[in-house]
Amino acid sequence: MRVLFFGTYQRDHPRNAQVISCLRGAGAEVVERHEPVWDGRRSSWQAGPREAARLALAEARLLRRPEQCFDAVLVGYPGHLDLATARRAARGAPVVFSPLVSLADTLVSDRGRFAPGSAAARLLEAIDRRALRAADLVVADTRAGADHLAAIAGLDPARVEVCFVGAEERLFRPGWTPARPFTCLFVGKLIPLHGLDTILAAARLAPELRFRVVGSGQLERLLAKRPANVEHVPWVEYAHLPGELHRAACALGVFGRSAKAARVIPSKAFQALACGTPLVTADTPAARELLADGRSALLVPPDDARALAGALRRIAADPALARSLSEGGLETYRRQASEAVLGARWLVLLERLAARAGAVVAG
Repeated sequence: MRVLFFGTYQRDHPRNAQVISCLRGAGAEVVERHEPVWDGRRSSWQAGPREAARLALAEARLLRRPEQCFDAVLVGYPGHLDLATARRAARGAPVVFSPLVSLADTLVSDRGRFAPGSAAARLLEAIDRRALRAADLVVADTRAGADHLAAIAGLDPARVEVCFVGAEERLFRPGWTPARPFTCLFVGKLIPLHGLDTILAAARLAPELRFRVVGSGQLERLLAKRPANVEHVPWVEYAHLPGELHRAACALGVFGRSAKAARVIPSKAFQALACGTPLVTADTPAARELLADGRSALLVPPDDARALAGALRRIAADPALARSLSEGGLETYRRQASEAVLGARWLVLLERLAARAGAVVAG
């Protein structure tokens, strides 16, 4: 199968890199037709007139590439504005969209950049609907997320499938060897969904434990008054994250209470599982699609600092529990979210779609 990975997607985003890696590992030929607009940005949607001009130029360049034959065209994240161009480039081949997020859900409901009901919020909702409806198939990263995307776009649920995010195994491999002292690791953008305030409150409740927060973002101001047992590192190169996970006593997932937080399993969770690092994260519908409390992770109520502190103390006091979570998490990853498993899943979805669309067409 020949797949065209198309658009202005972020090449270094874990979701895009993982989909390409999984498909190639499953035997598909993946050709990238990419024009950079959002690459190298810690936030993909800080757009203005300059970005709009760059986007228009990129879309024009995408259509000037030589014609080739593909079984499917796959639009990666953030590709909400690429669907019309992708449909033209596909020339009859089915178009698949891997959106990862709803723009309105992210920028209005979660991050609060725009007020609900505002003109900007309505525009984002319209972009979401138009992009989702333009695809022959939408692939979400959790069932909870798939149901949400189908609902906001009014799609037949059969047009929305699920494939976990997973982790890039060229980097994230087993090797958990926790260093002393016991350190709880958080890696990620400091956005409301992740629950940084809950993590800091848990650190205050458990002053005997060390916390290492790696990342920057919207809520970084909260770290100005962080307790003494919290270390903040604004940035670590992506290639160095496996080492961070291997040395950490446990990894922290997301703890926000928003509706979006309940629908996601972040990349960091899969990366921790792939490294064999014990994972602690919020008990949400999405988490329950993959994880079992006490076996593959410790699940705590969202936005509950006391429960989080208690879970971390359990791991610190019980090396056998830590080892059991390490082994259980790695086994769950291998069974449900490894590159081999996800590659086979992606291939089945695309082959089924291509079979319905007919033979290979010019793209």
